[in-house]
Amino acid sequence: MNLEQARFNMIEQQIRPWEVLDAQVLHLLSVVKREDFVPPGYRNLAFVDMEIPLTDGQCMLAPRVEARLLQDLGVQKHEKVLEIGAGSGYMAALLAHRAQRVISLEIHAELARTARANLQAAGVLNAEVRHLDGARGVPVEAPFDVILLSGSLPEVPQSLLGHLKVGGRLGAIIGDDPVMRATIVTRVGESQFRTQQPWDTVAPRLLNFPEPSRFSF
Repeated sequence: MNLEQARFNMIEQQIRPWEVLDAQVLHLLSVVKREDFVPPGYRNLAFVDMEIPLTDGQCMLAPRVEARLLQDLGVQKHEKVLEIGAGSGYMAALLAHRAQRVISLEIHAELARTARANLQAAGVLNAEVRHLDGARGVPVEAPFDVILLSGSLPEVPQSLLGHLKVGGRLGAIIGDDPVMRATIVTRVGESQFRTQQPWDTVAPRLLNFPEPSRFSF
């Protein structure tokens, strides 16, 4: 398998058509080796437009979803980022190349160990993976410039909005299958928030976030 050709095809055939046109993001996708964050049994599928299975029933998001979230959050070099759901560590690696510091929370111990090992092997020094329940956040480290939830939730978690600096952004995939929307919430004041939902997708649920009651008659 020609990995560089497969990487080029992923960028040109999946990611650009999904309106990911930020030159810095596209360059980052070409230099951060996605195949090194994929379980060995799925290495040949590292650049395919699909979710890659991980341990504990988790998965890596499809490349175009990762790329679009990265672009839409507009992470800057001076910013501190919180990621909920480290998975294999790939998104943390992408974020770390754009941010000053990344804290990534992973509820599954084995995945947390894997993510740490992958980031270390990739030479990423400014991303830290903690084995913690992301639904609780890390109030002691707040506030953050950016919070990314690498999975879906039924609604925006209000507790995490309180972890944002004024001017900070939270990105998540909100809704219920089959209708979910990428959601970017910007804190524009102490108690004011602006919400944008620029595109549709679906993603697996993050664990332990509350599901609203559903009544049927």
